[in-house]
Amino acid sequence: MHTVCEMEGNTTTTNRGAARGALRFGIHTPLQHVTVDRLMSLWTTAEAQGFDWISVWDHFVPVTPLVAPTPDEATPGNGDNHEAVAMHTALALATSRVRVGCLVYNVSYRPPAVIAKSVATIDHLSQGRAVVGLGAGYLEHEYRKFGFDFPTAADRSTLLASSAREIRRLLDEVVRPAPFQARLPIFIGGGGERRTIPTTAVIADGWNLAMPTLTDFSRKNTALTRHAEAVGRDPATIERTVSLGLCFDEESLPVRFGDRWETLRPAILSGSTQQVVDKVAAYVAAGADTIILSLRHPYDTEEIERFAHEVIGIVS
Repeated sequence: MHTVCEMEGNTTTTNRGAARGALRFGIHTPLQHVTVDRLMSLWTTAEAQGFDWISVWDHFVPVTPLVAPTPDEATPGNGDNHEAVAMHTALALATSRVRVGCLVYNVSYRPPAVIAKSVATIDHLSQGRAVVGLGAGYLEHEYRKFGFDFPTAADRSTLLASSAREIRRLLDEVVRPAPFQARLPIFIGGGGERRTIPTTAVIADGWNLAMPTLTDFSRKNTALTRHAEAVGRDPATIERTVSLGLCFDEESLPVRFGDRWETLRPAILSGSTQQVVDKVAAYVAAGADTIILSLRHPYDTEEIERFAHEVIGIVS
């Protein structure tokens, strides 16, 4: 695909290659500090605005506090946060067209059989729109708070690989009723170049990298292509998705993204429409097939409507 983006007198050209499909856009909705009604309103707005993908996350506690913690606050992760399988189901029932996913189910929290059965059922509820994302987990205080052991990074990566293989087998050979889709897609999230990316190259239908700099995305995407070729797989059969923040109003970045906003800023779409278009085009040129807006509380439906109207039509 050869895309020319013209806006306000400027021109941005991207070349994604003939083997890749049409560029897609989605939103990712963390389940912290938000009501069910607000999430459903956001999901239906995104679907109406033409987004192709909506996903939820899998945490038991908030990742970022609703308000800044006090100096004597010893327990991180306090506050409201909804559970992933239940909300993945709600997402399937609240929408009618978009792909519905989870980025990503933590394989430490549920056995492969539970994930496979749950997502196969969600696939029927959505009539073939479910995606299952899998990840190794990382938030140690969440594990401890809910009584899970926190394995080493190597052990968590090993568990991710074995769980992904078993979930593929269960979905294809064991689960009944079988998924609505002939092949329910498995996405793997993460950028570890020694374990996660090689696992993705062998097993996954898709890959997600969350909030990377353009340089990191480009390097890790190249690594994924290299590993796929090494195992005899066509790299174009792996969908490359990248999650980026969205906040047109740069002054709102600290409120939206918390105390890590400066670290995350390279991966946040902000500023003028042209600046957002140019940054999206750069990730597409680096190999992204799907741009997923990783939203943050407080959710702003007007902002995603603006993105749909001013950005999607230009870079697609």
